[in-house]
Amino acid sequence: MELLRFSTAGSVDDGKSTLIGRLLFDSKAIPDDQYEAIKRASNSDDGGVDLALLTDGLRAEREQKITIDVAYRYFATPKRRFIIADTPGHAQYTRNMVTGASTAQAAVILVDARNGLLEQSRRHAALSALLRVPHLAMAVNKMDLVGFDEGVFRRIEAEFAAFAAKLGVTATAIPLSALAGDNVVERSKNTPYYDGPSLLEWLEGLPVAETRGDEPFRFPVQCVIRPHQNFRGFAGRVAGGSIRSGDPIIALPSGKRSTVKEIVTADGNLPEAHSGDSVVLTLTDEVDISRGDLIALPESPPTIARRFTATICVLSEAGLAPGRPYIATQTTRQAAAIVEKVDYRLAVETLEQEETRGLALNELGQVTIALAQPLFLDPYIQSREMGGFLLLDPATSVPVAAGMVTEILPESDPEALSEPWTRAERELRHGHRGGVIVVPDRATAATLERELVTRGWYTAFVAHGPTDALTENGIITITLGESEQPLEAQLDALLLVEKNQVGFAEGI
Repeated sequence: MELLRFSTAGSVDDGKSTLIGRLLFDSKAIPDDQYEAIKRASNSDDGGVDLALLTDGLRAEREQKITIDVAYRYFATPKRRFIIADTPGHAQYTRNMVTGASTAQAAVILVDARNGLLEQSRRHAALSALLRVPHLAMAVNKMDLVGFDEGVFRRIEAEFAAFAAKLGVTATAIPLSALAGDNVVERSKNTPYYDGPSLLEWLEGLPVAETRGDEPFRFPVQCVIRPHQNFRGFAGRVAGGSIRSGDPIIALPSGKRSTVKEIVTADGNLPEAHSGDSVVLTLTDEVDISRGDLIALPESPPTIARRFTATICVLSEAGLAPGRPYIATQTTRQAAAIVEKVDYRLAVETLEQEETRGLALNELGQVTIALAQPLFLDPYIQSREMGGFLLLDPATSVPVAAGMVTEILPESDPEALSEPWTRAERELRHGHRGGVIVVPDRATAATLERELVTRGWYTAFVAHGPTDALTENGIITITLGESEQPLEAQLDALLLVEKNQVGFAEGI
């Protein structure tokens, strides 16, 4: 059966977890032992069951009766399989909502019929639109608390339709009661003015996106499979399009060409692989391909880019600011990166663009990013896989922001050509930070400098004297003296990329 991934979102206490619990309960997807467990945990005086406990699994969630983390649940009906992402409603957990919706094919935005469209309802609808979720439903929940009043439903429906039009999306409005089950699985007699599907019927009837015939083939290589000398295959997951045995391919960034010999899986060879399939490709020629490379069709390769604009959601409390070094990771490839500038902050409730110098945790905005090494990119609107990426802290590898490529830019910013290079630009070009390394004697300094230069690092030796000017220009200055830090730690502090690039330091 087909699989549909969908997320639920909305403001706090709009009933997201209860709605999912009702879907699972009414579709008979709850095992008896689990039902008995949540019945005991409900602590209800009347013996009722709090269906929200099916997804609110954290102790803090149950105590506060809110959703904090993203909860994933699986269920199936005779028509379709489903994976649900129940995402939190609080503004401070926006990053969790982005995580849950990033892979969704549909989104259900809940609205409390008593309160109407709130700030968080608009926020989550806007985020769903930015993440290119193709199908959107507005579930007007708790209709039982307003007497199933048609006027209340029509007012909220019209207000949401106007907001969705600004986002460039269309949405289906469904009046329901998650607690009582009206229009969740079965259509309700309490809403005679509504002749549309129940929520489950809507989910079952959505078209599941299939690979389009004109979608370009993308295959990021995860690893090389070499069980013996007579087999060399390239493992990965098809990120877009399809490939057949006998198709010509091009390997990037080398530009070498070959032909697909076999498409290998654990269950046997396939004549064709489609988007989402995890396979091993073998080629008719010996081509040097490794992790991080990309296999594509010669007539439709991706753009190889060093600069682009992107919509960013900040995931770290440290925030995001221009000039800081990051690691951009996309599919199986990584590159040192800097944020050249923050173009604007997006007020998702009003869709206004606000001027700002940086972005804080959970804020969204557009930024311009420059890379030390190129990535293979497609705009996010064309491909979620090839247009989505993460920015990592180079020191800890902790995600700082999630991004969606909006536009691929020329290598150089025309407005910046008349300005001197900044320190961040120089460090990005050099592949390391500027700084000072202190060693005890000239022999160590000479050995270290030769080793660093061999590895492409920009260095200078200054036995004694000022080093600020060199550091500001992204140069590593080696000087004499005593340091409290060992040499390896000094080198690690200057890295923009993985630590293993300076493993030689232990032997110096």
